[in-house]
Amino acid sequence: MSHSSAATEPAQPPPEDDHAFFGQPRGLMTLSGLEVWERFSFLGMQAILVLFFADTVANGGMAMDPGTAASVAAAYGTLVYLVSVAGGWLADRILGSYRAVLYGGILIACGHYSMAVPTDAMTWVGLGLISAGTGLLKPNVASMVGKLYRTDDERRDAGFALYYMGINIGAFAGPLITGWLGEHWSWHWGFSAAAIGMTFGLIQYVAGRRHLAGRKHAAEFALAPDAMRRAVLMIVGGAVVVALAATALALAGWLTMDRFVDVLTVISVIAPVVYFVVMFRSPRVTAEERGRLRPYVVLFLGSVVFNFILFQAYSTMMLLASTNARTEILGFTFPASWYASALGAFEVALAPVVAAVWARMGTRQPHASNKIAFGVILGGLSFILMVLPTSGHADDTYRMAAWWIVGSYLLLGLGDILLETSGMSATTKLAPKAFASQTMALWFLSLALANGIQAQIVKLYGEVSNPAYFGVNGAIAVAAGVAMILAAPWLKRTMHPVH
Repeated sequence: MSHSSAATEPAQPPPEDDHAFFGQPRGLMTLSGLEVWERFSFLGMQAILVLFFADTVANGGMAMDPGTAASVAAAYGTLVYLVSVAGGWLADRILGSYRAVLYGGILIACGHYSMAVPTDAMTWVGLGLISAGTGLLKPNVASMVGKLYRTDDERRDAGFALYYMGINIGAFAGPLITGWLGEHWSWHWGFSAAAIGMTFGLIQYVAGRRHLAGRKHAAEFALAPDAMRRAVLMIVGGAVVVALAATALALAGWLTMDRFVDVLTVISVIAPVVYFVVMFRSPRVTAEERGRLRPYVVLFLGSVVFNFILFQAYSTMMLLASTNARTEILGFTFPASWYASALGAFEVALAPVVAAVWARMGTRQPHASNKIAFGVILGGLSFILMVLPTSGHADDTYRMAAWWIVGSYLLLGLGDILLETSGMSATTKLAPKAFASQTMALWFLSLALANGIQAQIVKLYGEVSNPAYFGVNGAIAVAAGVAMILAAPWLKRTMHPVH
């Protein structure tokens, strides 16, 4: 779009949009619609990725052992969310949120189209493009949702719950389509479906742009022109140098897959620490904003613990389902990857219920920190539940009833709604103004850290017994949630007036 058209286009949506979507701003429909298709593509691909890695070459897979397959899939997730920091910075300083999301979506679509090509090289190229695109899109979409509301608007949590319901419509539908195509036709047919889904998402995003708040083409905290040119040159140059160095190290035999995974884990630990330090010390952050960042660290750690469990719904749980769960109900045989759709289905069903409860309770609803703590506990219980059907077997040839995994996903889905909607909403409330998009990126760094830890821990899958693996990890999560509840008085006091 030309500069002149951008200048004449209003920065805010029409006033009548404010309650046009189930009592929420109409822009929420546009952003939720984008996330439906983005999650359709991302989680549809994620549901079959670990199975693709672990499948035999004869079946079109990459013949990794289960632990390695889960670890590489987790490392990919780590990379996706690490890049979100750059995505938030680019939106705040160079692109603006609208263009960051648009360009990110284009990269994601190109990545899925690349993965549709049945070669190992294009698989890695595709995963790289998806990582870059998701890093641009994810933190900025959530930030744009926050901009639809005033800080004291009691509809905010309900709006985020509806937004998250949209996410999970995609999470439900994606594995159904990609899983069927992947397991019955070819893994790359499944990746093709993900590409088409992301294309649909981009079309509806552009079509609904007039309903988005703050969709200025200039960044809200844009760099000066000279500084912007230098930044762009440094980013492009740095990306080229890193790519060349990685290629050279790989060709020399030093950069193995295991080392790459380890490097990403280390970065996932260092990045949030550095980022918190920068924000605490920034002169652009006021003393009041700095005070609210302290309890945010606790919320951040709660997200890490929960998402360590959640992301295994698409790795170890998928592997368990493919080898030790029944894939037949009432005579109908279904792909193992369809279990991932159960998680999305529960969240689609439960999200409006949670949204209605919060809206009805108004100011009487639980504090955000307690919502997050309950989510962490439910995540832990979802793993502890898996101890029962995996115990007491003489070998690994057993088949558990489908309802065990479905029940685990029910607990996980409810926990996800409680934690993610409250966490994202709290992030937009607690974010220092000068770091709005970047603070949302920091929330996604908790997902990077969760994946980074997962990339190491899942290597134990198959090496230790399943009851021990799921039981210990689940117990740690429950303990973390209880600790957050015990810290609730301090969290409420330091987060005030944020509820």
